[in-house]
Amino acid sequence: MLLGIHHVAIICSDYEKSKHFYVTILGLSVLAEHYREARNSYKLDLQLGDKSQIELFSFDTPPKRPSYPEACGLRHLAFRVASIETAIEHLHSHHITVEPVRIDEYTGRKFTFFSDPDGLPLELYEL
Repeated sequence: MLLGIHHVAIICSDYEKSKHFYVTILGLSVLAEHYREARNSYKLDLQLGDKSQIELFSFDTPPKRPSYPEACGLRHLAFRVASIETAIEHLHSHHITVEPVRIDEYTGRKFTFFSDPDGLPLELYEL
């Protein structure tokens, strides 16, 4: 029935800062950008290499998302990468802090975490 994930929606607190992070630093492609005057809100449609999408929304004063301690609900968003070391080097070149690399005890694959500008936990998972 379910064929895959079409998109993940993210609400940010600083639209320009988050747009820069997801487009310039992470390299997602912009599909469309809309300003919704009635809501004083932007909606930015971004695409990853596998055609999955992230919808980036801005709203006036959204409440903070609890991340630590971990709260019930969506835990994090994970991205597949070919080389975790290359991805980490890229993030470090943009002054983004990355946790130490760990090994998945079930698959033997490398993974690590970092955060978006609002503290949303993001994971890199090596293929």
